[in-house]
Amino acid sequence: MSGQSLLVPGTLSPTRRVPASIPRPEYVGKPAPTPYTGPEVQDAETIEKMRVASRIAARAMEEAAKAIKPGTTTDELDRIAHEYMCDHRAYPSDLGYRGFPKSICTSLNEVICHGIPDSTELRDGDIVNLDVTAYIDGVHGDTNATYLCGEVDEESRLLVERTHESLARAIKAVKPGRRINVIGRVIESYAKRFGYGVVRDFTGHGINTSFHSGLIVPHYDSPHATTEIKVGMTFTIEPMLTLGTYEYDVWEDGWTVVTKDRKRTAQFEHTLVVTDTGAEVLTLP
Repeated sequence: MSGQSLLVPGTLSPTRRVPASIPRPEYVGKPAPTPYTGPEVQDAETIEKMRVASRIAARAMEEAAKAIKPGTTTDELDRIAHEYMCDHRAYPSDLGYRGFPKSICTSLNEVICHGIPDSTELRDGDIVNLDVTAYIDGVHGDTNATYLCGEVDEESRLLVERTHESLARAIKAVKPGRRINVIGRVIESYAKRFGYGVVRDFTGHGINTSFHSGLIVPHYDSPHATTEIKVGMTFTIEPMLTLGTYEYDVWEDGWTVVTKDRKRTAQFEHTLVVTDTGAEVLTLP
């Protein structure tokens, strides 16, 4: 694995502005969102709106990823994605969610998730996850991917490649009538082939008019995840695999989650809608 030094917090830039004409999610300016009490199965109109939100999120991530190279700051990646979403009349869902200060999450190397964009510069050999969610017309679309920066060591490259493959396999396992734990069963069984850890405490989730609806989608084979998968359900799958332990620490910022052994980790995510025959990926650019 790369012998690079571990990450330390950088300096935050001022909060980015969103034009007043762009509608905000209800949780902006509040300590927490209002709990979702609606259905997990969505109507055709909501699903169509989610296609739009999901596409914007995917394209914003794609635009930011073009700037990934040694010397680029994670704050610059945030700026690019923020401006793309605002230019397309979408609000960056992360901004102000439970007080999160930036528009996307940027998680490097040993950061499992929820890294805050700041003055940190990407280094040759880093792996960086971009997690982007867009809110428009009352719904959210959520996606993330892990990218290689410059020349990345083989162990890290394989981790990224196999994490992506675990998501692809999990999506194929989604079928109406199955239980939600089939998703984690597929991911965990694949990850075990390579001795990877599978993060347990951060999961996929229901998404619709709510950023996180309350539906939990574990990435390991949980005996408690017995919810039946139904046509029209919308949720994310976002496996986080690690080179070592899945146990973690949280930085003093209250957000940045790092592996306890500080070994590298990768993640990929799509927002899906369940169809008669399987799942449609909404977060394609």
